[in-house]
Amino acid sequence: MNFVAEINIMTKKEILDPQGKAVKLGLGNLGIQDVEDVRIGKHITLNLSAETEAEAKNKVETACQKLLANLIMETYHYELKAV
Repeated sequence: MNFVAEINIMTKKEILDPQGKAVKLGLGNLGIQDVEDVRIGKHITLNLSAETEAEAKNKVETACQKLLANLIMETYHYELKAV
């Protein structure tokens, strides 16, 4: 079966996000004043093949934990769909 995993990786809230702060400042310079916080993250689309949904989830978890996310500083979540 073929699957698509839509993965979102975000910096943990306790960690300073300099890119987010820069974007917030830029929004203020554009006259958009009511933004309380901006966090910048990563979105990854992963197309994969697996025999079962459980196997696909295992592959996505392994990819996130060992390669895609820095678990000390980032969190991740994903949606897995069969295609």
